[in-house]
Amino acid sequence: MQFGPVPLSEAEGAVLAHSLSLGEVRLKKGHVLSAEDLARLGAAGAREVIVARLDEEDAGEDAAAEALADAFSGSSIRAANASTGRVNLHATEAGLFRADRSLVDAFNAIDPAITFACLADHSTVQPGEMVATIKIIPLAVSGASLARALGAIGVTGLAQVRAFRSLRVGLIATRLPTLKSSVMDKTRQLLASRLSLSGSELEEEIRVAHDAEAVAGEIVRMAKLHEMIVVFGASAVTDPQDVIPAAIRRAGGEVERVGMPVDPGNLLVLGSLGDVPVIGAPGCARSPKENGFDWVLARILAGEPPTSMDIAGMGVGGLLKEIPTRPQPRQPVVKQSRSPGADVAVVLLAAGRASRMGDGAGHKLLAAFDGEALIRRMAGTALASRAGRTIVVTGHRSADIAASLAGLEVKLVHNAEFASGMASSLRQGLGALDADVSGALVLLGDMPALTAAHLDRLIETFAAHGGTAIIRASDGERRGNPVILPRSAFAEAMALAGDVGARALIESGTWPVVDVEIGPAARLDVDTPDAVRAAGGVTETSGAD
Repeated sequence: MQFGPVPLSEAEGAVLAHSLSLGEVRLKKGHVLSAEDLARLGAAGAREVIVARLDEEDAGEDAAAEALADAFSGSSIRAANASTGRVNLHATEAGLFRADRSLVDAFNAIDPAITFACLADHSTVQPGEMVATIKIIPLAVSGASLARALGAIGVTGLAQVRAFRSLRVGLIATRLPTLKSSVMDKTRQLLASRLSLSGSELEEEIRVAHDAEAVAGEIVRMAKLHEMIVVFGASAVTDPQDVIPAAIRRAGGEVERVGMPVDPGNLLVLGSLGDVPVIGAPGCARSPKENGFDWVLARILAGEPPTSMDIAGMGVGGLLKEIPTRPQPRQPVVKQSRSPGADVAVVLLAAGRASRMGDGAGHKLLAAFDGEALIRRMAGTALASRAGRTIVVTGHRSADIAASLAGLEVKLVHNAEFASGMASSLRQGLGALDADVSGALVLLGDMPALTAAHLDRLIETFAAHGGTAIIRASDGERRGNPVILPRSAFAEAMALAGDVGARALIESGTWPVVDVEIGPAARLDVDTPDAVRAAGGVTETSGAD
């Protein structure tokens, strides 16, 4: 490839290296210059342009990116369309993302022009979640480099999503006088929620005495009926000869490991009876917060039951939170180092069909407010707030929604199941959040009166309540939106189905609910053409006005 400035007289058929705006002439990077383009540029006063001219064996940036992405297709991964040399790869099924670091490093060493970035190995992903991105740095790459990269993908299979299996699961819960039935009930519900993300079902729960013989008998019985057994002990495991590991052995099974270098999650027991995995869950698995139990469960569901050595290798990255009982705790994080609200993320829902707009007015999220698409306005409001990052969940007309957000620092997550209702979009958004997020501000895409100050008021209230309450916007005594969900509610939120949102969690009574007065903006949405116009907007299809 030849790159650099050339006179207009020599530029026909070359690829424009940078976007160009000169007078009324506007051309995008990557545009192939025609004789007409050059005549217009000359009339506007240009004398030369910076271009790339591909050699015969070169592949253009989009063509190269698409070829590499196609090689990844399958293995529960799909590629989006290429743009400016980039193709994003998304999971098609819930599962475990696998990437071999040495192979990825070798791939990225082939040519600096070809890059591949992905999630960490053994990341749990949901359908539609982005797992990797391919980016061609220059405007073209040599055919030889592209061929080597394609070979590396085809031969090694350096990245894939191992889809979760749907398993039949039995739960054994042991009893002691000190353990409340309500705690056991909550544990069962939370386990069922964890399993539902893979399509697995908690088919049975049995409660027995905290005794090795009693537990062993149930392990033997359940192994004939279920494909996995989870044991929650009323008391923590403190020794390899304790109740749960002893019960596995008495049942005729094998104990693979007692203890793991993941905190929370140290006190996990992993064993099996024949082909049936048996997990002795640590006490922290009674909480929806990520812990070592989630890591082991995900591998089993993906058909990769970990060995003792696999678990021994989980220490790097295994410190999931500060442990306050440590004799010499690490220095606490200085709160001032992060802006208020940095651990709250916005989940902006933009996947619906906007069916109430009718056939003639277009999509409500693409209606213009002050010359700007509504969804871009809403994303800008989120980005101007104190929230740490913004996730946008797309669905219907996803390409148009994405185009309207071009240039904004948001993460797009596509919901292929958007027609099933709001719950599926909520699952996708929450599933895309980082592990250090303490709350999710669920923002509807059609509320043009909301401002960053409104969102900041909600975030400040969330922080004032220790990140444990549901925060809801209100207009006087009338309930509204948006809503902030604490992390402790994520698991149950991701178990919702149909066209329901946070209301089901609010009405459950599990979490305290704090209303924050923000005025009429909490109830103003634009579902119809008349509502768009009344709010000062212009519908996407002007003929409808």
